[in-house]
Amino acid sequence: MVPCCGFRPSEPSSSSDNESTQASSTVTGTFFGYRRGRVSFCLQDNSRKSRNSPLLLLEFTVPTAHLAREMEYGLLRIALECNRLRTRSNSSFPLFAIPVWSMYCNGRKAGYAVKRQMTESDMAVFKLMKSVSVGAGVLPQEKKSEDGDLMYLRASFERVIGSSDSESFHMINPIGSTGQELSIFLLRS
Repeated sequence: MVPCCGFRPSEPSSSSDNESTQASSTVTGTFFGYRRGRVSFCLQDNSRKSRNSPLLLLEFTVPTAHLAREMEYGLLRIALECNRLRTRSNSSFPLFAIPVWSMYCNGRKAGYAVKRQMTESDMAVFKLMKSVSVGAGVLPQEKKSEDGDLMYLRASFERVIGSSDSESFHMINPIGSTGQELSIFLLRS
């Protein structure tokens, strides 16, 4: 699940967040799942005190191996879309509270993403990853799973809030520039 890191340095913004119409911050995003299982994606606030409670935890219906193949090409855009009519017909319903999303991967329909709660198994994964701030690899397992190795990718993401109906997350490479190699978009239409 390692995307190419051929980032182009981004131009520094000349305006501050107060002058911009979009709000921006940094969060930690973690993809994890067994090689022959489904992928989960977790967004966490970067402050240490909130590491145990995610901002958002989604399970994608695509297999981990499929997402890893998509990442091999060096560009991955995941668009998660929901219908406004299914979210109580107004935009005051929080974007992160939506239970089911249609998922598009690099422009192709790829199934669904379902919001879920953190389980004990998830907590065990994050306990193993407590010293990993950025990286990708395979987590050690006490006993082998029939679904194969437990793979992960963790990175910092720039969170851009466009409106109450749209947010995006763009992976930041370790030297600090934001690239477009891995982006996730949430859109209520």
